[in-house]
Amino acid sequence: MKKLMLGNQAVARGLYEAGCRFVSSYPGTPSTEITEAAATYDEVYAEWAPNEKVAAESAVGASLAGARSFCAMKHVGFNVAADPLFTASYTGVNGGLVVCVADDPGMHSSQNEQDSRHYAIAAKLPMVEPSDSRECRDFVKAAYEISERFDTPAVLRTCTRVAHSQCLVELHEREERALKPYERNPQKYVAAPANSIKRHIEVEKRMEALRAFAETTGLNRVEMGDTAIGFVTSGTCYLYVKEVFPEASVLKLGLVNPLPVKLIADFAAKVDRLIVVEELDGVIEAHMREHGIRVDGGKDLFGYLGELSQNKLRKALGAALPAFKAYDETVPGRPPAMCPGCPHRGLFTVLSKLKLTVLGDIGCYTLGSGAPLNAVDSVLCMGASIGMVHGYTKMLGEEAAQHTVAVIGDSTFMHSGITGVVNLVYNRSIATVLVLDNSITGMTGHQQNPTTGLTLQNEPTYPIKIEDVCRAAGIQRVRVVDPQDMAATEAAIKEEIAADAASVIIVRRPCQMLEYVEVKPALFIDPDKCKGCRSCMKIGCPAIFFVDKKASIEPTLCVGCGLCEQMCKFGAFEGGAAK
Repeated sequence: MKKLMLGNQAVARGLYEAGCRFVSSYPGTPSTEITEAAATYDEVYAEWAPNEKVAAESAVGASLAGARSFCAMKHVGFNVAADPLFTASYTGVNGGLVVCVADDPGMHSSQNEQDSRHYAIAAKLPMVEPSDSRECRDFVKAAYEISERFDTPAVLRTCTRVAHSQCLVELHEREERALKPYERNPQKYVAAPANSIKRHIEVEKRMEALRAFAETTGLNRVEMGDTAIGFVTSGTCYLYVKEVFPEASVLKLGLVNPLPVKLIADFAAKVDRLIVVEELDGVIEAHMREHGIRVDGGKDLFGYLGELSQNKLRKALGAALPAFKAYDETVPGRPPAMCPGCPHRGLFTVLSKLKLTVLGDIGCYTLGSGAPLNAVDSVLCMGASIGMVHGYTKMLGEEAAQHTVAVIGDSTFMHSGITGVVNLVYNRSIATVLVLDNSITGMTGHQQNPTTGLTLQNEPTYPIKIEDVCRAAGIQRVRVVDPQDMAATEAAIKEEIAADAASVIIVRRPCQMLEYVEVKPALFIDPDKCKGCRSCMKIGCPAIFFVDKKASIEPTLCVGCGLCEQMCKFGAFEGGAAK
């Protein structure tokens, strides 16, 4: 039987069919749906971890117990998981361990374009890279075979296009795998210097064996055609090459670390012109040049920025572009914006009004940096806002602390914000942290987290209270406000930034898009009362627009949150259905 599947769904299907028992991940686009899909299989235990490091450590523990285990993350999550994974490369595995990293060329939903192949090289881990959904399923199985054969974690690298595109996938039955017995072996699993020195020798032997494997594995394949031009490529770039140059010769690399040498050299000898097509960094190209294999074109043609595409390939190599129809109308830009009724909108309206320095974090609230709010000064990585506000105010002093706050979401706080709070207390910082608690992990699509009281399977669990964590860490000033009440929110912020101590304000209101959150009747505007002052436009609500110099509301978007009413000095906004 065949089924149309997203790449992420196909990865989950591969886990099921390969006999995977344990999955632990932290949501991150474009990898999130893998774990959500894995949770639909009763035979697979799946969970959300507080962060990628914990997810990787949990998967290593399940592997030690003898289970085929798995964790998934986006590329910046790989930074967080690097610590355990680099050492797991030395200790090896018991049950097979596969780690999926989803890169994001083009930065569709990310703060950088890092190329995760460098991690595989640095950690000395094998890495496979599928091109479509069918290969996602197949390469998961291959990765488990590699993991167990070579006693190593194996990395599956995808990207946004592979993760979120679809093709037909043939479904197979699950191959049950008994737990591999755990045998106590401190010399292997205790990463103390005396043991790790010996384990490093084993790692280098393993890499030598993997290099030999790379020359013969079916994951790498030669497709000979017209020898006037040949391409060395991998991942989604393979599909672009096949579409634009269907008659050309192609060496498709499915195992991208370690890369073969003889296989590539033999292929290069058979073609007149050799082009390397890869997104982001020139990893394959550098490998070829290092081993004296000619490259007639690579990064000099395609560059290091963003995604490739069929048309970019055509332009770079002088192929004819397909005909397309031009339209007279220009499609208006649609920059990302907070949803109508978003609980973050009231807070950022207040922060913008107070003209504070706002050190931001990763989540929906990053949108507070855009017009018209323009309220966020910096965004770095998950959890960074709290560490940054500490360093910023330590250097600029108490006066700066009275004009500066950090903002962080509830899921991000649990991911990597707690240690920042501990640091504030331990190092006697005077700083104010706003925890934007919208009761869900919002930007990645409403996943549960440790504060929500529900697991990945929506089973009840103990909800961790942010205020209890902060008080336990030593924060003496902890308070909760509702961002819909902008006057109370403003008063609380003014009071806390004036205090001579570290403080936490929990800005709590559920995401408007959650099913249980009430949608109130749309507001409407009395045109006789509206003075066209545009104060209501300062909140950046997509439901409000101007017609004939008067504000108007789109009733299909308005959720009746009432923020606009608080902005209007003339009482022009009224409740109830539009008249």
